[in-house]
Amino acid sequence: MKSPSRAPSRRQFLGLTTAAAAATATFGFPAVLGAGSPNAKLNLAIIGCGGRGAGNLGEVSGENIVALCDVNERNLDAAAKKFPNARKYVDFRRLYENAKDIDAVVVSCAEHTHAFATLPALQMRKHVYCEKPLTHSVWEARIITEAARRAKVATQMGTQIHAGTNYRRVVELVQSGAIGPVTEAHVWVGRAWGLQSEAAAKRNQDIVYVAERPREASPIPAGLHWDLWLGPVPDRAFNDVYFPGPKWYRWWDFGGGTMSDLGSHWNDLPFWALKLKHPLTIEASGPPPHPDLAPASMTATYEYGARDGMPPVKLTWYQGEEKPALWREGKIPQWESGVLFVGSKGQLLADYGKHLLLPENQFKDFVRPTPFLADSLGHHREWIQACKTGSPTTCSFDYSGPLTEANHLGNVAYRVGKKLHWDHAKLRATNAPEAAHFLRREYRKGWKLA
Repeated sequence: MKSPSRAPSRRQFLGLTTAAAAATATFGFPAVLGAGSPNAKLNLAIIGCGGRGAGNLGEVSGENIVALCDVNERNLDAAAKKFPNARKYVDFRRLYENAKDIDAVVVSCAEHTHAFATLPALQMRKHVYCEKPLTHSVWEARIITEAARRAKVATQMGTQIHAGTNYRRVVELVQSGAIGPVTEAHVWVGRAWGLQSEAAAKRNQDIVYVAERPREASPIPAGLHWDLWLGPVPDRAFNDVYFPGPKWYRWWDFGGGTMSDLGSHWNDLPFWALKLKHPLTIEASGPPPHPDLAPASMTATYEYGARDGMPPVKLTWYQGEEKPALWREGKIPQWESGVLFVGSKGQLLADYGKHLLLPENQFKDFVRPTPFLADSLGHHREWIQACKTGSPTTCSFDYSGPLTEANHLGNVAYRVGKKLHWDHAKLRATNAPEAAHFLRREYRKGWKLA
């Protein structure tokens, strides 16, 4: 029988417990929740009530819903039927003018307005749950991460799969050395939200073939406040290639294509298991960059230095038609989407719900480490409990902010067209000043982050 991989010693386990307790002790939550009772109900504001917003609202509906906001009055009215006592808004800036009774905010509006809906809550020391990706740009991610650190409130990004037991077991296998030190990881997803060829668009029923920004206008749907939906983005005529979601993900002005969307879920696993934070270099490849549309297929490679006893590692992202060489050569199971960790003693392949140690014959007698990551209460429930008691969350902005930065940097490297040498402290590519244009953008008059 093969030797079991290393589980944390009692001393290490106690260290993890102590660290969690210390994180709890330093939150310094608002006085309104000073009693720390898990039975007290939170007063919640919901920003974004349709799509993912409706799902998030359902998950937190056991609390007091005191305010609802959506730029689409159809979504707003549907939510108000379920919570008739909640105040209604179409502009979240007006919501924050009357926020004294609000304890926490759930942000589920479109990606390009996430930071604008989140920052005021943090500045008012309200707890925040924000859908993924946390922000629209690298600079915005840093602003939100730092604001959350100052606010010392409970935060959570909406990477719901992070709460699953499968991810926890994979993290334990990697961190206990089951496959030895990991020096490379590969992440691939089959989704291809972005600029498709016309032939590919015909094969994919959810794709509308668009090769350039439309000049003509479409009728604005009844109840949609288009100017508010645009938010900080320069004015443009409404067209149904942008709305409703997920159409807007494909446009640089509103989203980051597949990378920033699914990167939040799939890069989350190696980010967690390998204790990643800030890459040293980022390089990407794909079709020639389009000024308005994200690519359907692309790759991005990140190099990370040694950290916390782990060796330097190279992480490569693939989307659409791109796949790792081991996948193309049939040397690993050809899952549509997956994460592959390559270590000195073997490989570990995972997706959302399952994982395999490879080669399977080599690990047939493998004894798993004793679990050391407690199962989650549920992604939303752990945030609710954190708001009430100060317990830690597992995808706080301190973690998900750097994850969001890294995902956006893959897109930045692709758009710049060169390997970026990244100075995370100064938030700049030292060899590519032209990248600054993609790290932070100018906002329309009347919109600013301060």
